[in-house]
Amino acid sequence: MKLMIASDLHGSAFYCRQLLAAMEREQPDKLLLLGDILYHGPRNDLPEGYAPKEVIAMLNPLRERLLCVRGNCDTEVDQMVLDFPILADYALLYAGSRTVFATHGHHYNTACPPPLAKGDILLHGHTHVPAWQEFGSGNLYLNPGSVAIPKENSAHSYMMLTDSGFAWKDLEGSIYHTLALDCPTAVESIACAV
Repeated sequence: MKLMIASDLHGSAFYCRQLLAAMEREQPDKLLLLGDILYHGPRNDLPEGYAPKEVIAMLNPLRERLLCVRGNCDTEVDQMVLDFPILADYALLYAGSRTVFATHGHHYNTACPPPLAKGDILLHGHTHVPAWQEFGSGNLYLNPGSVAIPKENSAHSYMMLTDSGFAWKDLEGSIYHTLALDCPTAVESIACAV
């Protein structure tokens, strides 16, 4: 399966259009949204092109291709206008022999991890900063960054998961980091990264 992973859209129609253009280029089987879809939240400035109703109109027709987890800015009111489920706290996916625990990051994160077996992957957004680092007992923490409000001078970005591994890309599709799935730890992935 080819999976596109994005987070923290925060109601930006401007960046939602760019994400969907990237989706058209990438042709993933599914798009996994790691929360904070419609609302910008009280700690963020309004993102460029803030128009949640336009985001709703763009995402609802894709409901069969979307997987979502709940962000700290996502509410039951948001679920009432979206035609796909967004209120699950986490999803379990599989990348090769590894379990991927996908969540937003405000409840489960490296400081408060979910139950993970050795080698499992914690995938979350929330920080708006891309990440690929080892933690715990041979676990990996991965973060696609933010589509609409990147922080710490990071790109407006997303990730791709394919049979060969993970790739972090900016919205134009340029790869700025990769991580091979056959690398058991992030330390070893340095040799595997392109």
